[in-house]
Amino acid sequence: MPIKVPDKLPAKEVLKLEKIFVMDESRAFTQDIRPLEIAIVNLMPLKEPTEVQLLRLLGNTPLQINITLLHMASHTSKNTAADHLSAFYHVFEQARKKRFDGMIITGAPVETLAFEQVTYWDELCSIMAWSLENVTSVLHICWAAQAGLYYHYGIKKQPTASKVFGIFSHTKSNKTAEDSDILRGFDDVFFAPHSRHTTVSESDIVNQKNLTLLATSPQVGVYIAASTDLRRHIFVTGHPEYDPLTLKQEYLRDKEKGLQISPPENYFPNNDSTAPPIVAWRSHANLLFSNWLNYCVYQETPYRL
Repeated sequence: MPIKVPDKLPAKEVLKLEKIFVMDESRAFTQDIRPLEIAIVNLMPLKEPTEVQLLRLLGNTPLQINITLLHMASHTSKNTAADHLSAFYHVFEQARKKRFDGMIITGAPVETLAFEQVTYWDELCSIMAWSLENVTSVLHICWAAQAGLYYHYGIKKQPTASKVFGIFSHTKSNKTAEDSDILRGFDDVFFAPHSRHTTVSESDIVNQKNLTLLATSPQVGVYIAASTDLRRHIFVTGHPEYDPLTLKQEYLRDKEKGLQISPPENYFPNNDSTAPPIVAWRSHANLLFSNWLNYCVYQETPYRL
C-alpha cells in the first residue's frame, strides 16, 4: 500500500525512483480507506534528507499512511528553505486539534546542550504532553529518545568520553525483549548507526519501573527501550533511518570544520574513507519501522480517531 505525501514534496520523486509506492494527495482523495495518520516532528537541520529517509521506511509496509510534517515555531531553521517549510510543514498549533495514530520525533544536533537550553524545549514539551492523550504510539529517535526519557521518566543524559560514531552491533536484552512485538523477527545480532555525544545509563532504564530495556550494545550501551506496555513510547538511541552515505557526509563535514573526529567505526572497509561503506543495517531498519507501524500503531489505534 502507498504512503501519501503532499503533491510537490521533493522526497516523492526520490522515493518513486526507488520503487517505493507513493500516492499524492490528489489520488488519495479517491481512496475509500481509513489510512493511518502519522505525524513527523522533524528536528533535523537538513529536513529534506530526513524526510526521504523516514518516508522510505514508512512506505515499505502494506499499510496506507497519511503524513503530517511538523517543525518548531519557536526555532528559525538556518538549513532548510523557508518556502519548503511553508509549503509542506505545519507548526504544532495548526495540528493540535487533530489526533494521530503515530508520531515520530527525530534527532537533533543539540545533545551537548542541557535540555532546558534548547530554544524549542518548551514547545517540544508541549507536544510530548499533548501526545499522551492524542497519539497512540510515539517513536523517539536519537536525541529525541533522550529528550523523551528525560521528559516522561526523569532520566538524565550523560556525556560520552568521545563521540559515539559508527555502526555497532546490538542484541536483545532479556526474555521480555525476545517476546516483544517491536523486536519480532530480529536476528540475534543486529546493526545500526549511531552519531551522538551523549548517552543514557542502562541502570537508570532498568531501575525505572515504567520502562523496559529491549536492546543494548556492548560498545555503546542502551539502544532500544520502551514503556512497559511496549507500545506507547519507543525510544531508539541510534539512527536506523540513516542512508548509506549519511555518516560519511557527517565525517567529511566535521573534518572540513577542523574538528577532532575519527572515522565512523565499522563503516568504511579497512577504515578507508574513499571506499564505499558497507551497509549492514538496512534490513534491521525496515523491520523496526514495520513492526512499530503494525504492532504499536495499527493494531492498537481506534478505527475512529
